[in-house]
Amino acid sequence: MRTSEEFVPGLDGVIAAKTEISFLDVDREKIVIRGEDLIELAKDKTYFDVVHLLLEGYIPGQEEKKNLEEKIKTSYSLPEDVLPLFKFLPKGMHPMDGMRTVISLLAGFDSEIENRSNDKNKERAYKLLGQLPFITVNSYFATEGLNIAEPNESLSYSANFLSMITGKTPSELEIETFDQLLLLYSEHEMPNSTFASRVIASTHSDMYGALTGAISSLKGHLHGGANEAVMYMLQEADSVDAFEALIHHKLQNKEKIMGFGHRVYMKKMDPRAAITKEALRRLCEKDNDYKLLEMCEAGEVIMREEKGLYPNLDYYAAPVYWKLGIPIPLYTPIFFSARTAGLASHIIEQHDNNRIFRPRVAYTGKSY
Repeated sequence: MRTSEEFVPGLDGVIAAKTEISFLDVDREKIVIRGEDLIELAKDKTYFDVVHLLLEGYIPGQEEKKNLEEKIKTSYSLPEDVLPLFKFLPKGMHPMDGMRTVISLLAGFDSEIENRSNDKNKERAYKLLGQLPFITVNSYFATEGLNIAEPNESLSYSANFLSMITGKTPSELEIETFDQLLLLYSEHEMPNSTFASRVIASTHSDMYGALTGAISSLKGHLHGGANEAVMYMLQEADSVDAFEALIHHKLQNKEKIMGFGHRVYMKKMDPRAAITKEALRRLCEKDNDYKLLEMCEAGEVIMREEKGLYPNLDYYAAPVYWKLGIPIPLYTPIFFSARTAGLASHIIEQHDNNRIFRPRVAYTGKSY
């Protein structure tokens, strides 16, 4: 048993699970997904390549990937009895709360919910991945008093997802950029939300329950909500000089600058951030408006020189989302939607080789 002297706040560096799914190799600057480097995958693979890799263990061939997409498309819509729920979501409610509510309700429509076999859990994962664009987009639209957006099965998964958000047919560059973001957010070892999902799954709770807990974790500003905070900060400044002044002001007031620093990437730039930075550059080139890129680069320099901190994925992902025409309240829900592939893989792995989590404490209360 650990003594109080061995207590590690936040479980920093504590090994919580053995997994075949992913690993952050900080020294070699690799995000390993079942033996593959996520950064290399992001250069020439798609989100569905990584979905298949996560859930099946290998990168699919073209025919397998096509079949996977067709399979997932059959789940684009929700059960008819679920749709009225969107009307009852309170106006102004964060869409993450709407998603949490809808996914929880879907458990009631699973007639085999007590079956936690590997095959059945994979089937659930694929179905949920198909449903998530509808859930994600309409959890936001409903809380804004907007009409329900319907999916378009003639479009690819990422094109349909983005089209449902913007109401427009996206360009190839926009589709590729959005798909790459989904890929980069798909899995990242053992952050808080993944740990939360495994803890819940370890009780032999079902996938819906574990995902509901993960949403609650990911909503927090210190986790998934950072991308929204970054964009609000960029909007607050609206110019390079003003952004530099804002960051200096926040640093003087000892405020946390969202989008910088990472519990694992302490002294290096999140390798995913470098990819989204280039994605932002391409989008800026398309409309010949480089302001957001210049603001972000200026902030990056200040934080490196003043604090020795480097951007994480959220820092450059936020302006990329903005350039794609995505409303800020959808940034974290999209993060969750993409991460569901990784979360489901962890839930399945936990169910397949389970031991319930039951840690102890270092007691600091009154003597007895």
